[in-house]
Amino acid sequence: MRNVRQPQSRSVATAVAILAALWLVSLWTLVAAPLAAQRGLSPEERRIRQAVDAHFDGAVTLLEETINIPSGTLNLAGVREVGRVFRRELDAIGFTTRWEELPPEVNRAGHLIAEWQGPRFRPGGKRLLLIGHLDTVFENESERFVRTDSVASGAGAVDMKGGNVAAILALKALKQSGALDATSIILIFTGDEESAGRPLEVSRKSLMDAARRSDLALAFEGGDAHNATIARRGASMWVLTTTGNQGHSSAIFRETLGFGAIYESARILNAFREQLWNQPYLTFSPGVILGGTEVEYDTAAVSGTSSGKVNIVPRRVVAHGDLRTLTRGQEDSVRAVMRAIVANNLPGTTATIEFVDGYPGMPPTPGGREALRIFDQASQDLGYPAVAALPPERRGAGDIGFVADIIPGLDGLGVDGFGAHAPSEGIYLPSLRMAALRAAVLINRLSRPAQPATD
Repeated sequence: MRNVRQPQSRSVATAVAILAALWLVSLWTLVAAPLAAQRGLSPEERRIRQAVDAHFDGAVTLLEETINIPSGTLNLAGVREVGRVFRRELDAIGFTTRWEELPPEVNRAGHLIAEWQGPRFRPGGKRLLLIGHLDTVFENESERFVRTDSVASGAGAVDMKGGNVAAILALKALKQSGALDATSIILIFTGDEESAGRPLEVSRKSLMDAARRSDLALAFEGGDAHNATIARRGASMWVLTTTGNQGHSSAIFRETLGFGAIYESARILNAFREQLWNQPYLTFSPGVILGGTEVEYDTAAVSGTSSGKVNIVPRRVVAHGDLRTLTRGQEDSVRAVMRAIVANNLPGTTATIEFVDGYPGMPPTPGGREALRIFDQASQDLGYPAVAALPPERRGAGDIGFVADIIPGLDGLGVDGFGAHAPSEGIYLPSLRMAALRAAVLINRLSRPAQPATD
């Protein structure tokens, strides 16, 4: 059931309207230029374009329906309900769909999996894996679908219910035009991308299995008119624990007492900064630190307590941070440097560091570059701007990283907007048409066997 739209204050509505107007003026090509672009399109691709236009209003309605279903990662019922809605749409297209439940101990809702094998698909065409996710970061009651002219806001508008809808719209257009019959597609919308269930080998098994039956991954996280992603960094975590001899502060630095846990943690964190801060594509950040004579910290909840006195040398420190790298090799080498720093203790102290694997990185590949080249040409043939590779450091980690060791990929095929991971999240609705059009033509071209070069 669709929820009633929530009213906005006049000031907020005015601000959103101004933002929409500025965006449409600055990116006029998303609306005006495509109307004149036909030269590079085949007759089939012109039919794809007409089908996207015919289904666009329905796609906006679908976006409203899914945004109005709260689906934060741990809202298992909400995630399943969003999956049910998208499953309904894929069933109508003709995909074979199923909902994969995860074991209860993983504490995640599961994944929507859909497959299509077109009767006209031929060897030499790319078997495609389409990736999206159903969960959101926020789901407050006030974060419902609100439309103001060409802008709509609501939780997941960009990240990434808008991208999911763009993928569905593209598939509907391919179906109506007849082009879907020449494709081989597996689609997986995960239910826990914002906080992947543990163990990862369980929560991401189906995604990686699907990659082994595919040739190229296409992911529909947020995009824009000018950029797509062929490389993005992975993200893991580390927990640093330092200990020292507790005693009267007047004796600190003496051989019998040592430097205490806080000085040892400060030494380590500063050495991380000094030795690693300027490595390309690398970032590391201590997000939480607690120290004192008594420290309790829960890594899962990322919260804890500490206590002590200013005249007592502290006994314990816990620091919890993240680590972002482009490749597994870079991750391994950085971890080795961090371990070496941790091992060089100040007098009277000890230190340990533990690393927790997370989202793998997605390094650039020749296959990804070729997919970007085809995408760029499709964009220009449709009358949209040329598309370049987004620098890897400008994207966070994502599900496509779990398949990057198996097949090449292209990400950033979703919608354009603002405020991802924030209560102000919104989508520029013309970008939904753009994303669906470009994805549909890209899928059509990738699915065709390569033609031999002619003299």
